[in-house]
Amino acid sequence: MLQVAAGAATFALGLAPARTEETRIAALIDKARADTFIGARIGVISQALIGSRYVEYPLIGGPRKQEQFVLRDDAFDCVTFCETVLAAARSLTVADFQPQLRRIRYRDGEIAWPARNHYFADWSLNNIANGICRAIVLPGTAMVEKTVTYMHGLPVERVGLTSIPVASVLGNAERLATGDVVGFLSRRPGIDYFHTGFIVVGKDGELLLRHAAKSKGRVLDQTLSAFIAVNGVRHVSLLRPQEVWSGEAVV
Repeated sequence: MLQVAAGAATFALGLAPARTEETRIAALIDKARADTFIGARIGVISQALIGSRYVEYPLIGGPRKQEQFVLRDDAFDCVTFCETVLAAARSLTVADFQPQLRRIRYRDGEIAWPARNHYFADWSLNNIANGICRAIVLPGTAMVEKTVTYMHGLPVERVGLTSIPVASVLGNAERLATGDVVGFLSRRPGIDYFHTGFIVVGKDGELLLRHAAKSKGRVLDQTLSAFIAVNGVRHVSLLRPQEVWSGEAVV
């Protein structure tokens, strides 16, 4: 397990100190580095984490509790799984991992509870604004607005969601790629999305969902069509991670 407290710059493996090159994430960054495209690196890293356990509320912080910058490679919820894999895929060395994760998880990289991307709508917006991802548009895509109230301690917020009908997603499978991030829009009042994960394109072109699933208790692959059917999904949003440009500054 990788942990970093607020203001610290040391890693731990479990509870015992370890050199960064000994960590699981460091090994996965090294393994994936040979792949030219970020989608391929996401595929390699995320596949190695299949079977990792699901954990609720893996992050530490709150309206009245100091935010801690938590890094874990042993257990995830759906969002921290995507964040961890994406940060590792954007890293050339393990030294890049912390600043990459900080940019992904927090608005402007500020380690503070109000700056954390609590809603996936904000996660998407901020990670498009900072150039880490871009939105994917398919036929039938529309922008919808929703009032979100789910997170206690945050003000009521009106957010914009990119809404793609699932029929368009399944009917345009050839336009998706391994590593695309998918968010599943919620029909419940007060919440924007109920789940997220990565698209993986199978050998036969079938779309898979690689995700940390609470219902299964672990990271796993499922066919995207089966997940949509079981959960009654009607609309999703899709993001495509962008390549890391040579010389890009990460602070």
